[in-house]
Amino acid sequence: MPESHTDFIFAVVGEEFGYAGAVGVVLLYLTLFGCGVYIAWNASDPFGTFLATGITFLLGLQALFNIAVVSGAIPNKGLSLPFISYGGSNLLMLLVAAGALLRVARAAVEPVREEAAAATAPFTHVPLSHLA
Repeated sequence: MPESHTDFIFAVVGEEFGYAGAVGVVLLYLTLFGCGVYIAWNASDPFGTFLATGITFLLGLQALFNIAVVSGAIPNKGLSLPFISYGGSNLLMLLVAAGALLRVARAAVEPVREEAAAATAPFTHVPLSHLA
C-alpha cells in the first residue's frame, strides 16, 4: 500500500487493531457528527447554526469519503481522514474548525449561565444616583 500513513491510515488501523479498532474509529466519527448536529441545532443564532452545520458536514463527509475510498467503495479522492492522517496544514485547519465548533457550542450555553447567575446573585447592582 503506497503512502499508508497519509490517505490510507484507516486501512492501517484496521490491520493493526482489527475489526474492533475500525468500528471504534467509525463510532468516534459518528459521535463527533452527532455532537456537531446537536451543537448546530442548539446554536444561539442563525450564523452559528450555519457555521456548525458546515463544519460538521465537512468533518463527517471527509471521514465518510476516506473510509469509502479505503474500503474500495469509491475511487480515490485524495481526502485524508480527519485528525488521524499525517499532514500539518490539514490538521491545523481541522483543529481551527473544531475550535470554531466549540465556540458555537459555548455561545449557546453562555446566555443560560448568565441568566442563572443573575437569578441567584445575592446582591443586585443599585445605581448611586438616587442617594444624592
